Parts: sequence; structure tokens; C-alpha cells
Amino acid sequence: MTDYLMRSLMFVPAHNHKLMDSAMKVDADILLFDIEDSVQPLSNKQVARDMVIKYMQEGKFEGRIIFPRINDRESGQLLKDVVALTIPGITGFMYPKAKRGEDIYFFDKLLETIEYEKGIPVGTFKIIPLIETASAVMNVQEICTASKRVVAIAYGSEDFITDLEGIHDEEHISLFTPRAMVAMGARAHNVIPIDTVHVRVKDLEDLEKNLVLSRKLGFEGMLVLNPMELPLVHQYYSPSEEEINHSKEILHSDEIARKEGHGVAIINGKFIGPPFVAKAKKILKKHELNIKNRKHE
Repeated sequence: MTDYLMRSLMFVPAHNHKLMDSAMKVDADILLFDIEDSVQPLSNKQVARDMVIKYMQEGKFEGRIIFPRINDRESGQLLKDVVALTIPGITGFMYPKAKRGEDIYFFDKLLETIEYEKGIPVGTFKIIPLIETASAVMNVQEICTASKRVVAIAYGSEDFITDLEGIHDEEHISLFTPRAMVAMGARAHNVIPIDTVHVRVKDLEDLEKNLVLSRKLGFEGMLVLNPMELPLVHQYYSPSEEEINHSKEILHSDEIARKEGHGVAIINGKFIGPPFVAKAKKILKKHELNIKNRKHE
């Protein structure tokens, strides 16, 4: 688990002055300044880089967690993106179209070279690979372990379904297996799994259905396109009062059981073994991060 919240990661087209200004007011946990798909034509990519630099130098996003989504290694734009944006205030980068671990290893070494050249401590900039191809889903564990900079992976369903030549059905059945594979691959290597965007941004009822499933699958956050989604996203990826109170009860009972020399605690006739204790600690850690975030705001 990182030391910052990753419930919501919101895309912001970095060449759009109006949307960049609006982003200063939203309470997304992480802002993804987009230099990639939403920035067209090609000439706007330099506009986007310059705008990110300007906003960061002016301190307009001071204290915020910023991960620009840069262009992939085959785009011809990656080096320009990274040289320009390895600056104070940037936490790391979302790397798109990762297909295998080699892509992330390459990006890691590129960051390392630039950090050396700029006199920045090696390892400063973190990576969130975007899993959006069939090969990436199949190689998800390799991607998670390709670099120590990887703090999370995010699933991109629309590019994935296009690559798969499948159909994004209304029930989201076609996305169930890859979503589960991404979440499991991440958790297997202590990497945070981030769920795909909800493309029907005005259909909050459908968003809520997706959030229920997302939590069941093990995701810790979601890619967000519109600020109107944030209240529901934060609600579902934050521990409820019931979860918080139950977790405190578990840890208290476990502590008493240990002091009395019992192997495990019992609550309401149910044995509370190590997995329950570990889960309770994670829930309370998330709760502490929520409190810390609210104080910052």
C-alpha cells in the first residue's frame, strides 16, 4: 500500500486550459494530466507539456498527486514527454499500451538515465502501467514485477476490447475475466489494482453496479473521466463505518487473545484467524489515509 490514496485517478486533457483550471477544484485523489489519447492533433502535445510545466511552476497543484499519462515508446513522443515533465511536483507517470514487462523495464531505465542527468535521486518517479491490450492482460504479473517503480496498474477496457475484437456488452460480461486477472495479478505482487473507466459517465446507477463488482474483484480505485463520478467512487473505495468499527473490534479482540495466551480470538462465535486480522489492519490503514487526505483538503 502506498502512502497516498488511490481511490480515484481522473484524466485531465493537459492542453485544455479550461479543464486544467477546473482540475484545481476537484477532489480526485490523483490527477492524470493527459498528454496521450485526448491530446490531438499532434501539435497539441507540446502545448500540453508546456501547460503542465507552467501550472506546476506556478504552484497551482501544490500538494496534489500528479501522474501525467505520457505517450508510449512507439509514438515518437515519449522522450520529449519525460525529459520535459521530470520536474518537481510530478509524482510519476502513467505508461500506456504496456504489452509486456520489457516495456516497463525500458521505461524504468529511461527514467533512471534522466534522473542521473538532472541530478534527481534515482527512483523518484513512480510508474502506473496501463493494461489495455490482450497481451498486457496475459503478461500482467510480468509487468507488475518489471520495475520497483510500479506502484499500481490500471485496466483500460476500451482499448482492450478493441484489441480483443470483442464487444463491450451492457452487462460488462466480456470484461469480467480480464478485470479479475488484472486485480489478481496486481495483488499477487503487492501492487495496487485500479479499475477501468466507466464510459457512461452520466449513468450513475450503472456506475454504482460497476463499483459493487469492482470492490468484490479486489480493486482499490477507478479511472475517472468526469468529476460527477467522484462522490460514488470515493464512497465505494473507502471503508464504511461498519467496516471500521468491526476492524477495530477484531484488533482489540486479537490483542486480548494474545495477552491471555489464546491462539485466536472469537467474535460472535466466529474464529478470528490471521487473515481477518491482516484485513482489519489494511482497512484501518485506508481509513487513516482518508483522514489525512481530508485534513490536507
